[in-house]
Amino acid sequence: MTAVTASTRGMVDLVFRAREASIVAALAVLVAVTAGVNGNFLSAQGLKDIFLNAAILVLLAVGQTFVIITRNIDLSVGSVVGLVAFTVGDFLSADHGRGVLLAVLLGVVIGALCGIVNGLLVSFGRVPALVVTLGTLYVIQGVDHYIAHGRQINAVDLPPALLSLGNGSVLGVPYLPLIAVVVLLAVGFYLRSYPSGRDFYAIGSSPEAAGLAGVPVRRRVMAAYLLSGALAGLAGVLWLARFGTVVADAANGWELQVVSAVVVGGVAITGGVGTVYGAALGALLLTTITSALVVLRVDPFWQQAITGALLLLAISVDRLLALRVARILRRRNARHGS
Repeated sequence: MTAVTASTRGMVDLVFRAREASIVAALAVLVAVTAGVNGNFLSAQGLKDIFLNAAILVLLAVGQTFVIITRNIDLSVGSVVGLVAFTVGDFLSADHGRGVLLAVLLGVVIGALCGIVNGLLVSFGRVPALVVTLGTLYVIQGVDHYIAHGRQINAVDLPPALLSLGNGSVLGVPYLPLIAVVVLLAVGFYLRSYPSGRDFYAIGSSPEAAGLAGVPVRRRVMAAYLLSGALAGLAGVLWLARFGTVVADAANGWELQVVSAVVVGGVAITGGVGTVYGAALGALLLTTITSALVVLRVDPFWQQAITGALLLLAISVDRLLALRVARILRRRNARHGS
């Protein structure tokens, strides 16, 4: 790596670390203002609810980050959550003797299979990711409704061990946020520390250049969708454990929240830039906004409006930063050449 490239890379990393720091600052301001209006917002139960609700979104955002970094997108994650939540709930309600680990394994396998279908069509079929995952979104929803036949899974039909996973805690810390943090740290460490993890960024920066450099582009894109599907499957099991009552359209519309969280968290929609930590912060910010609006008794419409505004702002900032970095890179290359 040349000195110019290393310097530019360091500048880009610094810019996007600043993006993550700005999200933390926005969270602090939001929490402070809301707590000033309603002191119950920072109660133990209030904080617990925020982290419980954010945990599932964080898991989905981590998987989505993998996909978006490679210049693709996965719009089917919300449907996968709904399918897994109902299917696993149906599986457990038929026999309470079936263990939680078996339920988690089943959910992850179902999600992974959905991810494999997406990955095959995008990476080997060369069909645009937007078209593929929009199509599988509706296919998975249709399968879910076919399986459900208008039925509903109720908490009383589920084994207590699963419900304990969704609402229990260890040393006062709920299980769901702990699971999300473990997954977040593991994936973040892999992306940053392993050459194969850096391949995903190389693909997002330039698929053609990555291929010429020997990166197995199709296999990496396939792996990204596999991970996204598997984490959506895990999120579906945790959704079931958290809420207990599940219908066929559970998590309907969540795919847009997931994409918003990832982009707001600093992951460039054009690929190649961002971290799972930023995506997790974006998920926490959106969840906190939702909770704050509920506490302040604001019309739910404004939640969608604010989420949309944040998404547009994040995309605009990403574009401006990309243009700024490109200009600086051209100037440095010109000086270096001269």
